[in-house]
Amino acid sequence: MTDLLSTLLPPTDPAELPAVFEQAFNSGELSAVDRLFAPGAVFVTGPGKAVTEDARRAANAEFLALGVPISLTLRHTYVCEDIALLIGDFVIAGTAPDGTLVHQEGSATDVARRGPDGRWRYVIDNPSGTDRG
Repeated sequence: MTDLLSTLLPPTDPAELPAVFEQAFNSGELSAVDRLFAPGAVFVTGPGKAVTEDARRAANAEFLALGVPISLTLRHTYVCEDIALLIGDFVIAGTAPDGTLVHQEGSATDVARRGPDGRWRYVIDNPSGTDRG
């Protein structure tokens, strides 16, 4: 697993961040997912509900615990200096380890920031996009 984790660094192109996230998520390794978030990053767990730090890690761990892969399709990337808006679609679908069928999908609106190392990380991960709740 060490080889996989070392290749899943935050990308130097913001348009590649969703694909790297997909690989990290599908590895099942929370540490691989977590390294794609900037310190203090926000995860939107539902319209009007956001968590950060340990609660963000716990929310991501819940998705990983489904044991079902994610598929991400990036639709748009808008960049202004060191900030990027990423709009895309996701599907988490398959059979969980306990035999439960899982199907979640949506359109995400995410914000990424380029760090001093030139790599892009999520600062806002909003999988519910513009859902009204």
